[in-house]
This record gives sequence, C-alpha cells and structure tokens, in this order.
Amino acid sequence: MSGLCDPPGAAAAPRAPLSAQELSQEVKAFLTGLDPVQGTPLSPPAHARCALRLLLSLPPARGAALQHLRGLFDDQVCSHLLQRESGASSPSPKSCPGAEVLQEARRALAELVATNPRAWAPGVAAWASELMGQLSSKYSSRPGVPPPASLNELLQLWMSCPATRALLDIYSQCLGAMAGSCPDACVDALLDTSVQHSPHFDWVVAHVGSSFPGTIISRVLSCGLKDFCAHSSGGSEVTLPGTAGDKRVPKIASVVGILGHLASRHANSIKQELLRMFHESLGSPREHHKATVPFLLQLALMSPALLAAVSPELVDSLQPPVLNQLHQHFSGLPREELEGVVGVVVHLLCHTSAGALRTLRFLLATAAPATVIAGPGAGPGLHEGVREGCERLLQLLLLHLQKLVHGRSSPSLAESPPRPVPFLEALRPHVRELCLDTLRMERKRCLWQHQLLSLLSVHSAPHGAAEVLFFLLALARTPEELSLAPQLHAGLRAVLPDPLPAAVTAAVAQIHAGRLPQAQLAQLLHNLALLLQQPQPCGGDGDGGEGALGAALAKHLPELAQLLLHPGEEVAEAACRLLAACPLPRALPPAHLLPCVRAAVHRFFSGLWAGEAAALAPGVKLLVRLSSVSPAAAKAVLAQLVEGALGGHNAELFGGTAEPSGGQDTLSTLTTPTTPSVSLLDTNRRFTAGPNAAGGVWSVFHAGVIGGGPKPAPGRGQRGPEELSRNTQTFLSLVLRCCRGSGPAVGAEAAKAVAAALVESICPEAAGAELSWPPEELAKATVERDLRILRRFRQHPLLFPLLRLVAGARPALCYCSVLLRGLLASLVAHWDACRASSTVASPWHLRASCALVALLAEGSLLPPVLGNMHELFPELAPFEVHLLLLSVWGYLRENSPLPQKFTFQPELGTFRRDFGRDGDVGKHLAVLHSVLHRNIHSLGLLAGRFYP
Repeated sequence: MSGLCDPPGAAAAPRAPLSAQELSQEVKAFLTGLDPVQGTPLSPPAHARCALRLLLSLPPARGAALQHLRGLFDDQVCSHLLQRESGASSPSPKSCPGAEVLQEARRALAELVATNPRAWAPGVAAWASELMGQLSSKYSSRPGVPPPASLNELLQLWMSCPATRALLDIYSQCLGAMAGSCPDACVDALLDTSVQHSPHFDWVVAHVGSSFPGTIISRVLSCGLKDFCAHSSGGSEVTLPGTAGDKRVPKIASVVGILGHLASRHANSIKQELLRMFHESLGSPREHHKATVPFLLQLALMSPALLAAVSPELVDSLQPPVLNQLHQHFSGLPREELEGVVGVVVHLLCHTSAGALRTLRFLLATAAPATVIAGPGAGPGLHEGVREGCERLLQLLLLHLQKLVHGRSSPSLAESPPRPVPFLEALRPHVRELCLDTLRMERKRCLWQHQLLSLLSVHSAPHGAAEVLFFLLALARTPEELSLAPQLHAGLRAVLPDPLPAAVTAAVAQIHAGRLPQAQLAQLLHNLALLLQQPQPCGGDGDGGEGALGAALAKHLPELAQLLLHPGEEVAEAACRLLAACPLPRALPPAHLLPCVRAAVHRFFSGLWAGEAAALAPGVKLLVRLSSVSPAAAKAVLAQLVEGALGGHNAELFGGTAEPSGGQDTLSTLTTPTTPSVSLLDTNRRFTAGPNAAGGVWSVFHAGVIGGGPKPAPGRGQRGPEELSRNTQTFLSLVLRCCRGSGPAVGAEAAKAVAAALVESICPEAAGAELSWPPEELAKATVERDLRILRRFRQHPLLFPLLRLVAGARPALCYCSVLLRGLLASLVAHWDACRASSTVASPWHLRASCALVALLAEGSLLPPVLGNMHELFPELAPFEVHLLLLSVWGYLRENSPLPQKFTFQPELGTFRRDFGRDGDVGKHLAVLHSVLHRNIHSLGLLAGRFYP
C-alpha cells in the first residue's frame, strides 16, 4: 500500500489521489493502528502520517485526523519541556521523536489553507487556537514554565517550542488568508479560546495582536459587540463591577484582556477604533449601533486603562453636534435604563483619573446656564436637554463623590490609609486652577466648584484642606471672592480638625520659599488683614476669644515681621496692616520680640519718608500694640524709636542734620532710603572723554568733593516748616502713646527707657554714669564730651521735645543727668566767652539756655524760683546769663538730681519733690536778685516772681 511504509522523510501528501483500495487500507490502518500488510503496530510517526493522508484525501475523516494530530503536538510539547527540565536549555528539534512529522503536518495544513482559505481557514484556525489554549493550560504548572504574569518570559518559552510555534504559524496563516474577506470566524475562535484558557492563553493573543493589530483590534471589538448584543436585553444593559452580571456574556472579558495586551504598543490604534465606533453609532438606527455606547461603557468599567486612553480625546470630540446626537440617541430609552447608563457614567467618572480636570471643565461649561458665557464645548447650538442632562450628571457626580469621601472610615495607626478616589486624586495637582475657576463667581458654576473644593479638601486632608484655603486666600481680589474662604472653612471645621493653622503655615512656607510674585504676596497679606478685621474671622473663636485666624497668624509673628523689610512698598505696607490687626501673644520671647520691633520701627520711618498719613497709621498702630505686650516690649520699642530718629538720615525728617555715613548704625541704615553708590570717576567721564593725564586746571571732577559724595541737587533734602512740625508731632505722639501704655499718664519706667535711649544715642560712653553733679573742677576733664553733647543738641532739634516728654515723669529726667550736665557746662562756657552786648546775638544758645532751665524746672530738678529765670534771659547781657547759669550749676551741685528725692503720692498718681528738705535756697538767689536790681527798669514787672 502506497504511503504506509514511507521512509521518515517522505512527503506529507501523495502527489496522486489514492485509489479506493488504498483509501480503505489507510482508514483501516488509522482506526486499528496496525500495518495492513504485515499486521505489526504502526509507529507514532507512521500513524500520524496516515492521519495526514486521510486529512488530505477523505473529507469526512478530517475531524478525526485533526483530533489525532492533537496527540502528536501534545507529545512534542511534553518532550520539549522534559528536555528543558533535564538541563538542555535549547533542545534540538531533530532530537525529539516525531519532529519531522510535526513539520510535515504544518506544511500540509498550510497547503490546505492556501489552496482554499474559505473552506479550510476557519476550521483550522479554531483547531489551532483551541489546541494552543489546551496545551498552555495543561503545562502551566510544570517546573520551568513562567507564571502568566511574566508574559515576555512565557512568550519566549512557547515560541522556542517547535510544536506551539507551528500551531501559532498555522493560526497566523489562517487569519492572514481571511483578513481581506471575513476574519470574524478566526477572531471569534481566538476569543472563545481566550475565554476558556485565560490567562495562560494571553501569550497567543499578544503575539497575534502584534502581528495583525488593525485586524485584531477592529474584529475583536466587533465580535465583542455582537456577543454583547446577543446576551443583553435590548443591548443597553451595563453591569457594574462586583455585581451579579449575566454569566452568558463570556467574550467581553476576553475582549478586555486582548485589548489590554495590545494597549502597550498599539494604544493609538485602539483609541481611534473606539472613537470610530462611538461616532459611527450616533444617529444610526441599527440595533447593534444602539448597543455600541453601552458596550463601550462596559469595556470602560472592566478596563480602566482603555478608559484612560480614550477619555481625553472623547471629551474633546463632544462638540454641540455630537452632544445633540447623543441626546437624541438616548432620548428613546426607558427611564430605568437611562438612569442605569447615567449611574455607570458617574461611576466611571469617580473611578477615572485620566483627564479629570478636562472632563470637569467640560461638564461645567456644558451644564452652565445659557446666560453665562460658556467655555469650549458649549456652543449656542446646544440642545436644552443636553444642558439639563449634563447638570443632572454633574449633581449626581458630586453626590457620589460625597458618598465616597465621607463614607471612608478613618483608619487607626495599624490600618492602611483610606482608599483614594481616583477622580479627586487626579485633581489634587490642579488645586490652583480649580480655585481660580471658583473665584470667577459664575453663578451655578461657583456653587458646584465650591462643593468640589470642599470634597477635595476632605479627601486629601490635612494637607489638601490647607492648600485649598491658601489658594483661596491668595488669589481672591474682591471682598465677594474673599468670602469663599470663610465659607469653605466653616464647612470643613464640621468634619475635620481646624485646617486654618495648617493653611497659615503653608502660606508662610510659600512666602519664605519665594514662590509668590510680589503682587500676589501683597494681595494675600491684604486679604488676611481684611479677614482679621471681621468680627469673627474665618468663622469661630480661637483661644482667649481671639479669632482662629488671628491665633494662627500670631504663631508666625517673627516670619511675618520680616515682610516689613520687604523691598516692595506694596508688600511692606500690606504686611504692616496685617500685623497691626493681628493679635499679639502675651509671652513673646526676646529673640522674636526684638526683630519685630526693629522691623516695625523701620516701617514707621519709611511711612514718614513717604509722607502719607494712610501709610503711617498701620505702623503707628503696630508699634503701640507691640509696646503694650509687656514692659520689656515697651522699652524695646522706645529705645528703637529714639535710636532711629536720632541716627542717620532720619534726623532730616525732624529738621536735624544727618550723621556722616561712617557713623550710621544698623537701624538708621535700614530706615532711610538707600542712595546708590556713586563713582566720581564715572561721573566725570560723562563730561569729558577721560581725565586729563597731564594735570592742570582742566582735571576737575564736576560731581562733588572726593569723599563727600555727589553735590546735593537744589532743594533736595530741604523740608518746609509745616512738614517738619508734622513729623515731629507724629513722632512725639507715638512715643507718648507707647509711654502711656494702658494708663492716662506717662509711665515712670517707660520714661526712664526713653531717658536711657537718649543717653545711649547722644553720649554712649557716659551711659550708666553717676547721677550726682560734680564740682566745677571735675567738669574741666569732660570739656570734649560736653562740646560733643552740645553739638548733638544743635544737630537734632528733636532732643528738647524728647527731654520734655521725659520730664513729664519727674524722676525719669534724673537719668539724663549726664546730658543736662554737659549741655549746661557748654552753655556756661559759651556765655562766659561771649562778648556781644545782647544774648540775641547767639539765638540758638539763647533758646537752648531757656529750654534747659525750663526742663530742669518741669522735671523738679530746680525749685520754681530758679526754674523761672529763663524768662529773663532774652533781656539780659551774656555775662548776666553766665552768672545765672552758674547759680543753677551751684544749686544742682549741692542738690544732685537723684530719683531718691522724689516721693510717690497715690492720691495724685504722680511723683513729687519737697524742695523744703533741700535746705535754704536763698543763697542761690543772690545773683538772681542782683541781676534783677541792675535791670529793674526792664524787669521790674517780673521781679515779684523771684522772691519766695
């Protein structure tokens, strides 16, 4: 019989058709497994070749022949795996028995498919795919077979096996032969096998899909849609995950798996095919087109990756014509089915992170009322039903998000954190954009966006709530916009620990990091100041009756005080207004207090330089409040004010003379406008091409004197009397308010602090010196210091008003003894050396002498009789004034200005000095009476005041 005893290398199919006798013998040999001639058992290769000949010659035996070939492929796979397990990493194909027959079978099937694809390709494809699925599942647990999750390793294993590689080639040839006509049968077979043998069959899907991406993607979706229509009632049922869905829809899971494998390399093709199916289904009356949208929703439910790939472009494609078609498409559905579809869409939105911000803006723009200027996607041709449906969808989305957010249990330390909501999680990086959209205050949109911000704050608490509050405070530009922050805070406090301290901390961190532009920083500070001025800022009371916002800001007082030194005037002014309204802690450590005081003093003098009353008011209020924190704070404020007013260019504000640049201290440098450095050489070069190297009269620097800076511009630095008087009154009023504290009178300790600051600023080397009055002989050793004190008094007209303020608290003037002593000694020396006929020839010395004696009298350092003598000075000669001042000196030498000589009188609330205890004052009046007698013609009317 021809072919039964062929050598191993014989062809798979005879070249001539078999006769009836030969065909009968082949059937008998195939069924019995015996050689019909010799009666011996056929070897497996010979038996397999017999099956191949029947496959080619006897159509009714094709099923049995293919079934027999299954065993051949199974044996080859088993042998391949056994050789791998024995240590042969790459078994030789020829070393396996039956390998040649396997190749003959592959060639025979390939010849059949190529000869008549329509008749052979569907059946052979189904046989090959089912056999690959069975083999993959059967040997999945063998040692050395990678797990299904390791798809690349699994694909490498099966592609190295000749049997499975041959089956894969056979299926690929069948699919390729039918791709141009009707590949559905081949793809359907692939889906059926994937349903039964997934995930062990995934390597086949991955390889076939990579080889035929266009065909597989479109046909897999088409087959899945047909199966969905066949197993769902009306084609519109969508089953949520975790519910008891219809088990008779098996292919959709396989569709999801196949597309999931292809998504890594062919995501764009999948996306385009899904969008094509969606748009093709709209407006079509066909039954399977009506089920397309539910089918796509079901796919999205089962595969978040597919939804993430298609959702951004899907949202962009939802223009008014498409939305109108979609509305018409669903308008005929029953209410229950429509509600089910809407519920699925809401579920998808909540559990989708891709394009969340774009989707949200689309929903808001579409659902906005027609009177509102809508954004992209909501044109004038939009059907009203679309707006209503989108508004309904948005409300359900917010309701579902609320259930998800507030339904999460707060975990303990041993539990994992609550499961995040993907939609809200995707919006977290876009908090700033969401706050900006909310602050546009667009009617219904604002309400929805405000509710969404509240949910986002609770979902990402505690940092998310603080971030949302921070952006609302920083981005609001009007009182109406600013009101959104207190409203949000009031709602958050009901479900969360107060997020306001964290929001303030976040704001301070943003400020220190320099992430806020100057305009936005000023706006943030301005908004915080406005909220502090409300009766209950940001809702609720904090500790001690202060607002919650004020209590949170008070913890960051040192950081906020640094903003008073900001180079931007707008920022510094806003910071000053904020701190002026902020409650100050009672226990402020010195390390925090002193920088705040220095910055506040700097801000006050900056306001004086600006010359605006509105800019001065917050600085004044802030300093007064700082001084009321504690006695130490009051002393620090007074000391810094005095130092700042007498140092550097600030003296010009009060009619004084600025100190040389080398003598400026730190505070004066901070509180005065900085002058840019000047190069006289560069200035000179603007007049000539370069300095004349030859020297001579033309080598002149035109801009000023070397070492003295540029020449002052005409009128620069000169202030009118009204401005000087206003500045002086403002400064003295501030010092007086800081000295008074909470009482009506100047406090003794505060006045003492001013006195110490005056001594430190005018004559620092004499600070802490003895208060007792030295004799004239010892005064000769301090001539240089006395002249320096006199010069400082001439340079600073503010000194006498400050001393008068100190004299108001009488014992405090005693601590200025060194200043009074030096000034009196210098004036005595001046009048002694003066040879003019009248004191009017020395107007400043005359005014200083009168002011000094008046100060001594007001501070109770001189008795009233001697304290009135300054009224005579304008009418006397210089030598007479010299004699009278010597009398004052003598009295003070015998009765030193000591605080112990004052006694406190509780009924009056002041200190008094009893001059009767100091002895007879008459001996110090002899010179005064002599001067009166000598000038009785002009001073007779005043004589009665100088007799006790």
